[in-house]
Amino acid sequence: MRRALAGAGLLAIACAAPAEDSKRDLFTDPQDGALDASEWLLDRKGFLPVPIVITEPAGGYGAGAALVFFRESLRERAAHVKPGEPLTPPDIYVAAVAATENGTRLIGGGGLVTFDEDRWRWRGFVGLPEVNLDFYGVGGQTGTGERKIAYNVDGVISTQQVFRRIAQTNSWVVARWIWLDLDATFDASRSAPVLPPRSQAVKSSGLGGSLEHDSRDNFFSAGAGWKGSAEAMFYSPDWGSDDKYQTYRAQAFGYVPLGQRYVLGGRVDARAANGDVPFYQLPFIELRGVPVARYQDQRTAVVETELRWNVTPRWALVGFGGVGRAWGTRTTFSDAGDVKAWGAGFRYLVARRLGLLAGIDVARGPENTAFYIQAGSAWR
Repeated sequence: MRRALAGAGLLAIACAAPAEDSKRDLFTDPQDGALDASEWLLDRKGFLPVPIVITEPAGGYGAGAALVFFRESLRERAAHVKPGEPLTPPDIYVAAVAATENGTRLIGGGGLVTFDEDRWRWRGFVGLPEVNLDFYGVGGQTGTGERKIAYNVDGVISTQQVFRRIAQTNSWVVARWIWLDLDATFDASRSAPVLPPRSQAVKSSGLGGSLEHDSRDNFFSAGAGWKGSAEAMFYSPDWGSDDKYQTYRAQAFGYVPLGQRYVLGGRVDARAANGDVPFYQLPFIELRGVPVARYQDQRTAVVETELRWNVTPRWALVGFGGVGRAWGTRTTFSDAGDVKAWGAGFRYLVARRLGLLAGIDVARGPENTAFYIQAGSAWR
């Protein structure tokens, strides 16, 4: 759902436009006369209502609304950027509510704030989720003979992060606190899956951090550069967690221009978990076309690539494909089966001066075909 919310929210911001004739010039690019939201986005500040469209296959289609507050406009933010430095996002606060056709609901709020000339950043979110998904077992086995068992997770989630820039570089040291107070309930008409006794109603408090780097030429729709991070989280009763466990993640994605018309992108993502991990926090394969939490185990690894063809200055086509493995409980990496997904989509340059592309991807996984609204990069 996070992926769908982020993409739908950005697309709505980019494409929203008043219908009055007096506003037409604001949404017409003087360079080519095409529909363009650059001027409107550059000067937008204050409160903005944003519709949300959800297309995540794990939860079904859905909708919602967000109220976003921009403390300053992108034009004002750009005035503080030194020559040669990339534009950084303005301070943003958001409150949102959303629901899907399978009964999944979320209400929450958060923000992104920079301090001290962007040497420090805070990013945080607090939410009340009620999520309905299907559990396919750890390593593909539920322990009951059932292929899948429906479950509900509800409670409170909070994630708080403080970023510190390393000198004058594009690298950051991040301190992170995650708090989860969740209760998982399985479909009472089915046999309960075989899980550790303390893996359903659990309070989890994790402290940890990461090292992050971001040298992309554009934080909306990059055409060069890369972003990567290495993260470790430690959950312990010493700081409020019911159980002791650890989660790890290393990921990177980057873009290489191929001539004037093509951009080749690549992504790698590896996750691991040790200890008494609640089943809903086990690593899962994340690929377009693969439902969230469909393939879970103690370890996962994903490789994905994407090629963007800029057919015209405004329109682009994308093709993508990826493969992942989940292993650790019953299989080794070499024995685990491949999970493959592929697809294609299109992009339109909705804000030329910001380099913001938006469009739709259609992806085919091992069992599902899904579509995703994209605004900016599909990899976040």
